Amino acid sequence: MNLPNKLTMLRVALVPFFVFFTMADFIPHHLLIAGLIFGAASYTDHLDGKIARRDHLITNFGKLMDPLADKIMVMSALVCFVATGFTNVWFVLLIMVREFAVTSIRLIAVENGKVIAANNWGKAKTVSQIVAICVIFALQYVLELHALGILTLPAVETVRAVFGWIGFAMMGIAALLAAVSGVIYAKDSAALFRDK
Repeated sequence: MNLPNKLTMLRVALVPFFVFFTMADFIPHHLLIAGLIFGAASYTDHLDGKIARRDHLITNFGKLMDPLADKIMVMSALVCFVATGFTNVWFVLLIMVREFAVTSIRLIAVENGKVIAANNWGKAKTVSQIVAICVIFALQYVLELHALGILTLPAVETVRAVFGWIGFAMMGIAALLAAVSGVIYAKDSAALFRDK
């Protein structure tokens, strides 16, 4: 297994750790730890692609596992965010439907001897989701610092509401990009569903 593929698998291996810390509200600074682990996992997404292209190490395994690792990482964070009330369940459902649909298209393509690599819309979707998740982690950590008595926030309820709207807007953009990229994948793959 080459280095980019090892980094892809590392991304998957980090998922249980940031899930644990996201949910572990009994541990002080748990959101900081979770956010840092998620950030490190996200960075491997950038790094594995960069190394694969630079060193000509692009493989079919990488083409399939890289987007799958992204889905596992992002969906795990979003499910935790729904459970903790950090994000809107409808955005997460829309993103999940898109991910299942695109994964199904990819599986059908593999059965037909084709590998569908991520396109620019899919990459923009992933980046928007990662940025939204990182921002929500950061905003919620500020609120955690206030709850721990480390940081004093004036008009904390107003701050909480503003942070909520920022997270809502960012997840809305991520969900919109997910829907658009899903439609484009379906359109570009229409030939797979035509009777031969």
